[in-house]
Amino acid sequence: MLVRAEGARLYRDLPWRNTRDPYAIWISEVMLQQTQVPRVLTRWDAWLERFPSVFSLAEASAHDVLSAWQGMGYNRRALALKAAAETVASAYDGVFPQDTRELCALPGIGPATAQGIRSFAFNLPGVYLETNVRTVFLHHLFPDAPAVPDRELIPLVEAACPGTEAPFAEPLDEDDTPRAWYYALLDYGVLLKKTVPNPSRRSSTYARQSKFEGSRRQKRAEVVRILLAAQAEGGGLDAGEIRGRLTAFEREAGRAAVDAELVDGILTDLAGEGFCVERDGIWAIA
Repeated sequence: MLVRAEGARLYRDLPWRNTRDPYAIWISEVMLQQTQVPRVLTRWDAWLERFPSVFSLAEASAHDVLSAWQGMGYNRRALALKAAAETVASAYDGVFPQDTRELCALPGIGPATAQGIRSFAFNLPGVYLETNVRTVFLHHLFPDAPAVPDRELIPLVEAACPGTEAPFAEPLDEDDTPRAWYYALLDYGVLLKKTVPNPSRRSSTYARQSKFEGSRRQKRAEVVRILLAAQAEGGGLDAGEIRGRLTAFEREAGRAAVDAELVDGILTDLAGEGFCVERDGIWAIA
């Protein structure tokens, strides 16, 4: 009852909560991974305007998808979105599956994202275990325990979720649905993080994100931006030109020039992950 009451009091009227479209909900779930809600609020509508359906995303070029994703971090998520859209369009005729296994078989979709789609689009019960949900369960059920593994949380989350049969909880009334339950947990978890020492740090899954500024991860992201800009200008770049632009970016931030070996390694990695291709010494977005 506490969670329901707090959820009603704290309810956030976010735009992706006003739809049952699994495509739109899927995009919000991926955008919200390690990205603050205010930033997603500025990008979700724009994404849906550019790619209004799973078919439009599937048919888009990697360049267009990556360009639309810039500023959201983790470019590989954008490529995974496109790859998953291609599968949904071709294998499911654009209709999102509701089965957890089928959803998790799609590129970039793990158990939490799969259940987010199931709960928020289809109102189906299951285990939606993300950081705010962890926060609530850790705060109330494991107040002093360190490094709590998800295997201890999963059966508790499952048993608390409203559903029509075991192992789920019997709904208290017609408003007690998986969709409403998890929205309440999310909003209550946000409050807890602001008012008590972050309980999610006591999860065994918790890890501080490594420093981004000056990291290889930042340089990878900048190389993608360099190649996107070059393609928008009408062509690709050779490794020396990429190194020059990347060095200019590093110099502007007060850091040292990059060496050729580092640039070659980044390009090789990006090519292996499907971001770019090299033809006759010229690199471009795939």
